[in-house]
Amino acid sequence: MKTIAALQAVVTANPPTDGPTAAELDAIEAEMPLISAEVELLDAQIMTIDRPPSELDTQRLRRAVRKVLAARREIANQTATMFVPEVGA
Repeated sequence: MKTIAALQAVVTANPPTDGPTAAELDAIEAEMPLISAEVELLDAQIMTIDRPPSELDTQRLRRAVRKVLAARREIANQTATMFVPEVGA
């Protein structure tokens, strides 16, 4: 019989200890509105798992979906403007 214990050292050897870089933290911060909106949508969906949604639940879901879409649009626009060269520069 072959043991697995010897393989675990290879898989878990030298875990990263530095943490995220400044660029990674900036990227997370830039996406934070989207992350918050997605959490809000997930909360609204979880509330309606075990029962039919009421009118208030439906409004909450629609509002959360609109928030997610707006946050995605904002991130896409920011990304697009990063790659568009300035005219007359």
